[in-house]
Amino acid sequence: MNIVTGGQRNDGAMLAEVLADIYVPRIGAGRPRTRPDAVLADKAYATGVNRTILRGKQIAVVIPEKSTQVNSRKKRGRNGGRPPSFDAERYKDRNVVERSFAWSKQWRGLATRYDKLAITYRAGVTLNAILNWLQHLGDTP
Repeated sequence: MNIVTGGQRNDGAMLAEVLADIYVPRIGAGRPRTRPDAVLADKAYATGVNRTILRGKQIAVVIPEKSTQVNSRKKRGRNGGRPPSFDAERYKDRNVVERSFAWSKQWRGLATRYDKLAITYRAGVTLNAILNWLQHLGDTP
């Protein structure tokens, strides 16, 4: 599952499309999973729209608030509402995603996005993910 957009496009705007593409087959019998238990993301995804989408799908939101949102809420006093829940312990697992992005950027073509066609870039990202997965298979006992 890869969704490719223009390099200048905000990633947060694509959350609904990414969630719609989730399809994880179960081992053995049963329907495939089509929604995660939680979404861990950085402050770029902290918009009310994204939180509403995730709440509507009953997905736990593990996204820190932007400092501007905190200040705005505090300025409003009692009318500012309560802060959204945030599981700091669960948020620590986000480093796995960041490391995978860093690993994929070791490929110069992916880091600089030389490819003219989105399908070619997507193929490179997919190949990179497969090679990463195969490399880590060898690491497990």
